[in-house]
Amino acid sequence: MTEHAGEPLKRPFLYVVVCAAGIASGVGRLIVAARARGWEVGVIATPVAMGGFFDTAEVERLTGRPIRSAWRTPGDPRPFPPPDAVAVAPATFNTINKWAAGTADTLALATLCEAYGLGVPVAVLPCVADTLAAHPAYRESLVRLRAMGVRFGDPASDEPASGATEAGGGRQDFAWERALDLLDAFPRPGGPRPAESGMRHGPPS
Repeated sequence: MTEHAGEPLKRPFLYVVVCAAGIASGVGRLIVAARARGWEVGVIATPVAMGGFFDTAEVERLTGRPIRSAWRTPGDPRPFPPPDAVAVAPATFNTINKWAAGTADTLALATLCEAYGLGVPVAVLPCVADTLAAHPAYRESLVRLRAMGVRFGDPASDEPASGATEAGGGRQDFAWERALDLLDAFPRPGGPRPAESGMRHGPPS
């Protein structure tokens, strides 16, 4: 059972996976937009992203939930219900390649790997420098993930735009709401939630 037992959620639940890119400072824009479109939101961040890439206190205020980054122990309650969809924004070169390879050495990556098995819709906003995007492994990762049904927005770079400030998401304009548009293209959640056996929260064996 989840902490929501006896109180069925009236709105679908979105996991937002945040990776370590400077542009992650604007993730609050995605959370606000998602809630305006009828989603409840929980944030899962990579361990590196937790090291100052975004305002963790503000994100917890916007979602009303703790940010998840490490696996819970078996006796800990589940802080999030199972997801109806996942948005990865920003998605970095490292996360995209490890995800496509099936590596699950962080909670964020394990969540993404399990989303495929659960049939959960996933939308991705890549934030990858052109020099890294030219690597053949990255191109192969995109092909594999698209074949798995993952939908991608246009790639962005984490390089500062001319005259850009950090306010409002910084670096350059990042199309945060595009992730929600991509998810809208999937059938809207409304059926049974994924089984509680899914989205395991312990470390991989």
